[in-house]
Amino acid sequence: MNQKRAVLLLKVVLWLGALAPAGFLLLGMFVYPDWVGANPIERLTHVTGMTTLILLMLTLTVTPLRRVSGWNPVIRLRRPLGLFAFFYALCHFSIWFVFDMVFNVTWMLEDIAERPFITVGFAAFVILIPLALTSTKGWIRRLGRRWTTLHRGVYVAATLGVVHFYWFVKADTRLPLVFIAILAVLFGARLQAARQRRSGRRNKEPEAATAASGSR
Repeated sequence: MNQKRAVLLLKVVLWLGALAPAGFLLLGMFVYPDWVGANPIERLTHVTGMTTLILLMLTLTVTPLRRVSGWNPVIRLRRPLGLFAFFYALCHFSIWFVFDMVFNVTWMLEDIAERPFITVGFAAFVILIPLALTSTKGWIRRLGRRWTTLHRGVYVAATLGVVHFYWFVKADTRLPLVFIAILAVLFGARLQAARQRRSGRRNKEPEAATAASGSR
């Protein structure tokens, strides 16, 4: 299988997997009500929030996976993963704003100010907005190196999202701790890559100096 077909297959799998939770919720709301249980709003909130976190973790996994595997085309999955993560984050926020806050902006602001887990969750959502809006090739060209700096905010958003989940569950923190462990591994991989880049630059400097002196 050539690279184009492999990437296409991965994208098909990604789209099917990412849309599956939305399809499950839509069928549960309109066709099979038993799927969402006696409290459908709680179910909607849980599934959209959990899917957001999973997709954010997968988005952050793409670059380390490319480094480990050496297969560069996998980077093409990062953008759709990030956009799907934002889509579910938007759904998660909308469910809270529509059903819990009943479109009342004043109540929303009070809830953000008074409840810490809402504060960090909302902050994570706000950070994701510019990342989603600037995910196109046009914005990459316009922003240049600033685009990379801006999109490092996905690490902040993911961290806040995990904290939001941890503070929300309160009692049984086993699943949030799994996300914390995954995030720690991803941060560790990023720090290791940064150290390797710095080491590579330091090694090149003496070589460049030796080459320059030998050419005199």
